[in-house]
Amino acid sequence: MRRRLFLQVYLTLLGIIVLFGVLAAIGWWLTYDERPRAELRRSIGVLLAEALPPAGAPRPEVDAALARLSGDLDARVTVFAADGGLLGSLGPPLAAPEELSSGGRAGRDHAFALPLPDGRLVLVHPEHDTPHTKAIGFLAALAALALAVAIGAWPLARRLARRLERLQTRVEALGAGDLAVRVEVEGRDEIAALARSFNRAAERIQALVEAQRETLAAASHELRSPLARIRMAVELLAENGDPALRARIERDVEELDELIEEILLASRLNTLERPAHRERIDLHALAAEEAARAGAGFAGEPATVAGEGRLLARLIRNLLDNAARHAPGSPAEVALEVRDSRAILRVSDRGPGVPEDERERLFEPFYRRPGMKEGEDRGVGLGLYLVRQIARRHGGEIACRPREGGGASFEVSLPVAEQ
Repeated sequence: MRRRLFLQVYLTLLGIIVLFGVLAAIGWWLTYDERPRAELRRSIGVLLAEALPPAGAPRPEVDAALARLSGDLDARVTVFAADGGLLGSLGPPLAAPEELSSGGRAGRDHAFALPLPDGRLVLVHPEHDTPHTKAIGFLAALAALALAVAIGAWPLARRLARRLERLQTRVEALGAGDLAVRVEVEGRDEIAALARSFNRAAERIQALVEAQRETLAAASHELRSPLARIRMAVELLAENGDPALRARIERDVEELDELIEEILLASRLNTLERPAHRERIDLHALAAEEAARAGAGFAGEPATVAGEGRLLARLIRNLLDNAARHAPGSPAEVALEVRDSRAILRVSDRGPGVPEDERERLFEPFYRRPGMKEGEDRGVGLGLYLVRQIARRHGGEIACRPREGGGASFEVSLPVAEQ
């Protein structure tokens, strides 16, 4: 796209100049007045009448006079009488014109008729500078003009396109999560104004995101303080309190604590930044460990990816917890394979499955499927959302697909680490 923009600007400038040259040439051709040249030919005819012998002179005398003029004329010259008879010539005789009284071109051979005062007619055929050579010269001049414009317009168009390319690069970096990116302001034109607007918008976005992070961190800290007090109160109820009530309070506290942790993790992953500490992760061993912890089956081939082991473990754990909630009667199945330089991690269950129109919505934050009631389903709608964010943070993606024989299968694709 960048190259197309540069070529559009460059070719537009070039086309405008060339079009101007063509229109100017056409205008000159249509408005050129032949009358001054006709007057000039008549004047030359008067001078030739002075140099040539009288009308009744024999041909040898006329040829001798033309020979004397040959040093000053680079042309073929033929003299005709008033009745069309040949009187003499310099070089091979030219064909007589159809109309001896014409004052312009005399035939297709580009000869010019010069009428003499005594009625004779002189045809002159220039050996050089014919209209054909003039046309070639005009086309050559037009080509030279186009070449000069092409060379002159190149740096202008390239400079304009390069500034737009730099601006596009900064916009893409901002969209990728680099909130500190800024554009260098060059000049005082519209592109410079656009760069200043981008910088102001980037500063505003960075300030808003940082304020949101600080607010979220402060709110999470304030929530954990009453949680600690609730836990202490629950412990005091251990001996004399209602065991059922104590168990319910402990479960609610655990869910609230998990919710706070997931909200904080989601806030950090929303920036779409690459992992700060990338390391080589044995995904085969990690998936086998998490599957054994959850009592799920595992089968797969070795695969190594680059990223954060803690986040990838969280990804697998969230998928296994999701399978356990929706298919409590059957263990999940974990499979790992390498295909086209991608590690494919698949977690499948034998639950009720997911309708096609809901498969994408499962990865939205705080989304609950219809029929799921709060309190019965321990999930808060952030588990699968975090899975997608973690996968994208590592250059991958996740999709929900139907499982053959019933149930759902969540497929995560991650790039394999380079050797």
